Amino acid sequence: VMLFFDGGLLALGNILFVTGLTLIIGPTKTFYFFARKQKLRGSLCFFGGILLVFFKWPVIGIAVEFFGFLNLFGDFFPVILSFLRQLPVVGTFLSLPYVRPVVDRLVGVRQGSIV
Repeated sequence: VMLFFDGGLLALGNILFVTGLTLIIGPTKTFYFFARKQKLRGSLCFFGGILLVFFKWPVIGIAVEFFGFLNLFGDFFPVILSFLRQLPVVGTFLSLPYVRPVVDRLVGVRQGSIV
């Protein structure tokens, strides 16, 4: 818990995250992902949060980074939820009658049939 907001470890994690993303999808696709007009606010917040962590403001930097992360990768949450619903134990829990509508609303899954 003491090292949770350690600036050096957070900076290292940020560098490794961006490097890993670049190695997985390639430098060109990474650039186009962050440079899209629809993702501009998320990109600015994400990289601004990384800069705040580098400048020794880890708590505020992580908050700004989290907001940017949600803006950048929010479109993937329904895909992740559908994957999790196929897992044996987690899928059963996520499909319970009182849990399903709450999780669907949090993730942003639209109601209705898929054609």
